[in-house]
Amino acid sequence: MPQKAPGKFYRKGLSWMQITTMFPDEATAEQWFIQQRWPNGPVCPHCQSGNVQSGAKHKTMPYRCRTCRKRFSVRVGTVLENSRLDLRIWAIAIYIQTTGLKGTSSMKLYRDLGVTQKTAWYLSHRIRETWDDRQAMVGPVEVDETYLGGKDKNKHANKKIERGNAYGVKQAVVGMKSRTTNQIAAQPVDPVSATTLQRFVTTKTDRTQVYSDTHRGYWGLRKQGYRLEQVNHSAGEYVRDMAHTNGIESFWALLKRGYHGTFHKMSVKHLHRYVNEFAGRHNIREEDTIAQMSLIAQGLVGKQLPYRDLIA
Repeated sequence: MPQKAPGKFYRKGLSWMQITTMFPDEATAEQWFIQQRWPNGPVCPHCQSGNVQSGAKHKTMPYRCRTCRKRFSVRVGTVLENSRLDLRIWAIAIYIQTTGLKGTSSMKLYRDLGVTQKTAWYLSHRIRETWDDRQAMVGPVEVDETYLGGKDKNKHANKKIERGNAYGVKQAVVGMKSRTTNQIAAQPVDPVSATTLQRFVTTKTDRTQVYSDTHRGYWGLRKQGYRLEQVNHSAGEYVRDMAHTNGIESFWALLKRGYHGTFHKMSVKHLHRYVNEFAGRHNIREEDTIAQMSLIAQGLVGKQLPYRDLIA
C-alpha cells in the first residue's frame, strides 16, 4: 500500500514542549554541547591532548589540559567562544533555525528567545557559519543559475535599473544538485560568465554528466572532459529523456520563498551565508531533528565570526 503520510514521514521531529524539556536549564544545555563535541571525553582545543582535568575550580573554564596547562571550556575554539549568551539560548536557536524550512528572521528569533534583535541577527549569522560552500558533488549533476532581488516595477524610481542605480541589479546565484546523493551546492557569482560558471562546476565535481539550460557559459565544459546535455527553456523544452534541471529549480523555489516570505531582503554582503544555510539545511533534511541539531553543533567547532568582521 502506498505511503500517504505527508512530507518526510519517516523523520522523527521535536516539538516545542520536547525541546524545552530537553534544555530546562544551563547545565543540561552545556552537557549536550559537551556530548556533541567530545563524545569520547574532553580534548584540549589548544594542543589536542586527551590528558585533561575535568571539574577544575574556575568560574568559566572547567577543564585544564595537563599537557599544555591551558584552561578551556566547551566554547573555546568554536563560534560560541566569545558569546555571552547562555548555551541554552544557543541550543534552542539551533532548533529554531533547523526546523524553519524557509528560514527564520532575526525579528522572530529575538521574540522567541527574549534577546534583542541585534543579538538575534548576530546569533543567526554565527549559526550559519556551520555550513559552507565546499560541498563536493557525486555522480550526474544539474546546474542552473537564478537571480535574487526585488522586482524592478516595485522599486522606488531612484532604485530602478533604467536609472542606472546599482541597487536595481539582481544578484546571481549558481547552484548544482547531485542526482546520486540529492546534495546541493550553491554560491553567489559575479559576473555570470563562462569563467565563473565553469569554475563552479569544475571545483565541485570530477568529469561527469552535467545537465543545464542553454546558457552559453557551460559550453566550454565539453572541452574539459564533461558530458553536457542542455534543455532549451526558451523553446518550451523542459525535459528531454534524462536532460532537465527540475531538481535544482525546486531548490530555487524554496530559496525564493525564504527570500520573499521570511527575510524580504538578503544583502549582497551576507548573501553567501543565507545561500549556504538553505543548501546546508536541504542536505541534512533526511535526518531526525535531534540529529540535525547535533550536526550543526558539531559544525560550530573550529570556526569564528567576530562581530567586527561580520559588519566590516
